[in-house]
Amino acid sequence: MATLFETSLNTDDSPLAADALVQGLDGKDVLVSSITDRIDADLIARLPKSVKLIAQFGNGFDNIDIDAAYAAGLTVTNTPSVLTEDTADMAVMLMLALPRRLVEGAQVLPRDGRWPGWSPTWMLGRRLRGKALGIVGMGRIGTAVASRARAFGLNIHYFSRNRRPPAVEEPLEATYWPSLDEMVSAVDIISLHTPHTRDTFHILDKARLDRMRQDAFVVNVSRPELIDEEALVAGIERGHLSGAALDVFESRRGISPRLLNLARANKVVLTAHMASATLESRIEMGEAVIVNIRAFIDGHQPPHRVLPEGLGRGKVGQGRDLPAGLVQNEPVLPQRSPKSSEKRSR
Repeated sequence: MATLFETSLNTDDSPLAADALVQGLDGKDVLVSSITDRIDADLIARLPKSVKLIAQFGNGFDNIDIDAAYAAGLTVTNTPSVLTEDTADMAVMLMLALPRRLVEGAQVLPRDGRWPGWSPTWMLGRRLRGKALGIVGMGRIGTAVASRARAFGLNIHYFSRNRRPPAVEEPLEATYWPSLDEMVSAVDIISLHTPHTRDTFHILDKARLDRMRQDAFVVNVSRPELIDEEALVAGIERGHLSGAALDVFESRRGISPRLLNLARANKVVLTAHMASATLESRIEMGEAVIVNIRAFIDGHQPPHRVLPEGLGRGKVGQGRDLPAGLVQNEPVLPQRSPKSSEKRSR
């Protein structure tokens, strides 16, 4: 960015307070944000008039009030396509880690400093092959997870807003369920791969968690808001569910002590939002940010524009299962007009 634009950077690697963010954007045209920057309606109202684009560094945009940004004439972009493979890898790793007791087994030798010896009944886990995997959201990442899961012998089931074409279903031998309630009752593993929208908030609520098979478990590498975390914890505590493998979890009020206790009891595997944490992914995310900025300031539609949910329905491109808030290749809508072809980004 510094090569292409006049660029000011927050080099402290910590979120700026709202006042500092607004002050730093004085005279700037582009804000490059990340998930830790809270860009709510109040902050958007305070942004300098020079700001025309919020280029999010990341797939998620829960930190941005998309409706307020659109109403203010701001364009918002994200970086969705570069995270697919790494996120899918992480989801499958978690699917393996929980039933095979990987975390628990990896702690034995470092903790005790000795090998306890083989026993026919020691550290028994559960086989993955032959189990039914239910994918919620069969978009890019969900499809990549399904492809990997087939290699481990899992049977693929999915619930999605739109059914996938035969060219996607047939190689995966995937079964489409028009009812999520029915699918959760029929599978052994639920893996969530849908963004957080008004329609997907607590898509796994208490009622659906209660419908799941006993000894089933949940994998979530997407958004914490997709699960009623208290209901999930309660289901595991009472033995209805065998556990969960979570890369995202409610943490704004501090991680739930009950969830941590389940992790210490090896009923839950917790990883610290690592699904896209590869060097390659971070570099490609940065490149996607620059592409979005360059396209915008050259007067073109950025390739990864985010729109309010009500404006996002309709065809969005082959192989994508985007929520209503994500639209690609939409006509350029009214926005703050650029003053010149060269823009500056924070």
